[in-house]
Amino acid sequence: MQDNNSFSFTNTSNDLIRVANEYWEKLLFMLPNIVLAILILFIALWLARKIRLGLETKLVNKAHDKITGRYIALVSKWLVIIVGFLLVLQTLGLSGVASGVLASAGLSAVVIGFAFKDIAENFLAGLILAFNRPFEINDTIEVDDTIGKVKELHLRTTHILTFDSKDVFIPNGIILTSKVTNLTQNGLIRMDFVVGIDYNDNIQDAIDLIEKTALGVEGVLQRDPPYAIVEELGTNTVNIKVFFWAETDDYKKAVLLLKGSIMQAVTKALLDNGFGLPANIQELKLYDYQKDIPVRMTAQAEEGA
Repeated sequence: MQDNNSFSFTNTSNDLIRVANEYWEKLLFMLPNIVLAILILFIALWLARKIRLGLETKLVNKAHDKITGRYIALVSKWLVIIVGFLLVLQTLGLSGVASGVLASAGLSAVVIGFAFKDIAENFLAGLILAFNRPFEINDTIEVDDTIGKVKELHLRTTHILTFDSKDVFIPNGIILTSKVTNLTQNGLIRMDFVVGIDYNDNIQDAIDLIEKTALGVEGVLQRDPPYAIVEELGTNTVNIKVFFWAETDDYKKAVLLLKGSIMQAVTKALLDNGFGLPANIQELKLYDYQKDIPVRMTAQAEEGA
């Protein structure tokens, strides 16, 4: 029994050594191909990075189109990486795998389309946005309830930096199918606000003063001066609506802060020139059965009296 066990252990050891030698010989035989495959992979990654940077520089500087330029550069980078990966498979002798990947591209596209439907939709939406160009980098846009600057168009999402410094990543598919308002593409924007004056004040004098004051605020467009109109006869005030134009290179600075500056200047000018800015007036109504306003004195007031 001991001889049989010893003989079996010896045979097993010999088989393991033989298998290990065979794998070692195959590894030595494949070693140049493995080294070459690693080299191809590194070259593909380096080349993909160089191509992306080169395309971004040329397309953005030449066409002044940052969105399209960056998106084309990003897609080109991934195409180079995919080609490099296929070359690595060929170098390692896995040509059958590489051919299978290419041959089954159509089927894979269908399978991936169902498995990663949202990713595919957002990628195609990003491609459409890149060429349709409804906005550029640093444009201020409004999508649904999000307002901010466009920082980047990625393969799947659009990066927006809001005015309160929140980084919002909206899927490209949502942007493509939603109403997008570009607040800076035109370069100009008209803003407005309402100020109420007393009914006893001269309305035309107030309008003249408001227009003159608003025109003197730095940042207000001079070639299209501000104007004011009576918008509504309110319960307590005559409401005057003030319109002004501003440039939108920097939406936050040129529009939001400018609007606040004009409102402060107009309020100060009206008060300094004797115009009243009434607060809300509350009316107390007495019904037919009431002859006096009912007043109840507290215990402390009665003691003090």
